[in-house]
Amino acid sequence: MKPEHLNVTVVGAGIVGVATALYLQRDGHSVTILDPNGPGEGCSRGNAGILALDSVTPLARFGLIRELPAMLGDRLAPMRLNAHALFELLPWLLRFALAARPRRVAASASALAALLRTALDAYRPLLDAAGARELVRENGWLAVYETERAFARAAPERMLQRRCGVQMETLPVDEARRLVPALAPHIRHALLFPKVAHTLDPYRLVQTLAEHFAARGGRIERDRVVDIEAPAGGGVHLRTEAGSRDIPCLVIAAGAASGELARRLGHRVPLVAERGYHVMLPRPGVEMSMPVLAAEHAYVATPMAEGLRVAGTSELAGAGAPPHYERARVLMERGRRLLPGLRTEEHEEWMGERPTLPDSLPVIGPSPRVPSVYFAFGHQHLGLTLAAVTGRLVADMVSGRPTDVDMRPYRIDRF
Repeated sequence: MKPEHLNVTVVGAGIVGVATALYLQRDGHSVTILDPNGPGEGCSRGNAGILALDSVTPLARFGLIRELPAMLGDRLAPMRLNAHALFELLPWLLRFALAARPRRVAASASALAALLRTALDAYRPLLDAAGARELVRENGWLAVYETERAFARAAPERMLQRRCGVQMETLPVDEARRLVPALAPHIRHALLFPKVAHTLDPYRLVQTLAEHFAARGGRIERDRVVDIEAPAGGGVHLRTEAGSRDIPCLVIAAGAASGELARRLGHRVPLVAERGYHVMLPRPGVEMSMPVLAAEHAYVATPMAEGLRVAGTSELAGAGAPPHYERARVLMERGRRLLPGLRTEEHEEWMGERPTLPDSLPVIGPSPRVPSVYFAFGHQHLGLTLAAVTGRLVADMVSGRPTDVDMRPYRIDRF
């Protein structure tokens, strides 16, 4: 029987960590967040801002494995592998290839759909309590295709989405242009996903939720965890840059840094830092009422409070590799092709690291080695989307309640 109230430490102040801390706090637990940089300073600051309730397709998907060799030579491909990091990435890539088998793709899609089903509903109480509802728009997004070939190649993905219950509407291109008049004339196909939402400011969203957490008595400390031990008597011993502390319950929600923290407890997880880029355009010169996904090139243009953000690409570059900001500049070029009136004279480039596992599923749940430790990481492109539902599920488990989702697909020991 779990104690009614615990002192819980959450490592990580990104959107997943903050949402988890809020749900734990709502259960009456005393919660402290530890992060060396403060709330929202990692991927939570620079993501595309999409609550992508349609994104059931895992990264390891139909036909992608055949394309991997070409990605080694193309620095500007939507998904790129750094040839210099191939040896380092090889174990992950082998697992990625196994995850691309049809049965595994279907299983991963089903597990993602189980989380996505209530992802937006899980946000609503947090947004309402924090006064942040105006930061989220629930008006869908458009996915567009420039060629017949690309639309035909995406048919298996659409079939998978429909099997998983994703709502989509095929729109005549003229109707798509009525919704987004700035679209280029060469667009051949358009799909509307009406249940998708987006935030006008991902960074402000995390900040507002964190401020609400602190106003309700939560603690946010700028500190870096350097070691974790599990004493024989229970609980967790944390060693940080500021000192040491013994705590009864720990949640690791540290994004791409979570793999190393899990390793300290004896868990070896194939987590990589998958890099993404964006360009922020403060004066884009085009008006958009909803985000647009350029499906065949894997980037999205999102209208935000401070302008237009064009974000996307996937890069596996290995530890310590310098950013390749030419990938961000390619996003600008492609953005101008998608939206011919786009003005890019003023822009800001950004790169962040997504925590990604080979099967595209996050790790959510308790450590089988240390019962007082819980994990909430590995959300790949869906950290913003799945943050609140992850927080709710972790709070259910910490508080001893049954979850409404089968948690077995997200176990840390599944690899």
